[in-house]
Amino acid sequence: MNGRDNKTRVLVVEDDPKIARLLVDYLEAEGLFADVVADGLVAVNFIRHEPPSLVLLDLMLPGMNGVAVCRTVRACYSGPIIMLTARIEEIDRLMGLDSGADDYVCKPFSPREVMARVKAQLRRVQGRVTTDPDPWAIDEDRFRIAWQGHWLDLTVLEFRMFRLLLGKPGRVFSRAQLLNSLHSDDRDVSDRAIDSHVKNLRKKIQVVDPAFDCISSVYGVGYRFEIPAGPPEEKPVLHT
Repeated sequence: MNGRDNKTRVLVVEDDPKIARLLVDYLEAEGLFADVVADGLVAVNFIRHEPPSLVLLDLMLPGMNGVAVCRTVRACYSGPIIMLTARIEEIDRLMGLDSGADDYVCKPFSPREVMARVKAQLRRVQGRVTTDPDPWAIDEDRFRIAWQGHWLDLTVLEFRMFRLLLGKPGRVFSRAQLLNSLHSDDRDVSDRAIDSHVKNLRKKIQVVDPAFDCISSVYGVGYRFEIPAGPPEEKPVLHT
């Protein structure tokens, strides 16, 4: 076994040599090993035969674009995929997420932000995203979610939406995807109403912990549940 086998491997799929080199430098500074390919078809073949721990995938590529690559490899690859693009139109963002991407970063980007996203996704798949015991408790029968032993005062719709976000930390969900999670048959819920639900969720979480902000908005796309940077302060359990 050589040195690269002992490291977490990231595949950078980027046809701009300067951007690829920048990403590699930052990945290696984080102790990660980086492979680079510049063609979508080559990327598909690489992922199938040498599955990396994570893929940084550019949208505009020769051979096969990033959306097609993502859709193709999802049949055999379950690791995190973070898409990179200079095209900021909302339809491009939603296409990327619907193709199976776990996160989306727009160019020009901060390399440090990309590294933060990479580390968050790797922590998620490696099972190091929560403290033990888990600070979140979910009561499916009563449509309740607790943070550090405190039950949040959620409506049924808020519960369903937050349950989806909690299930995939770091994954960006579009408003349409969150809307579909509500399964509301008896009321008119627009995609813009999602913004109101998120606003209410943030307020209810911060009633329990004013310093804790775990739902982030992603401009032009939707929302994601952020993994806390460190273990939260322990709170007494309230029995109900």
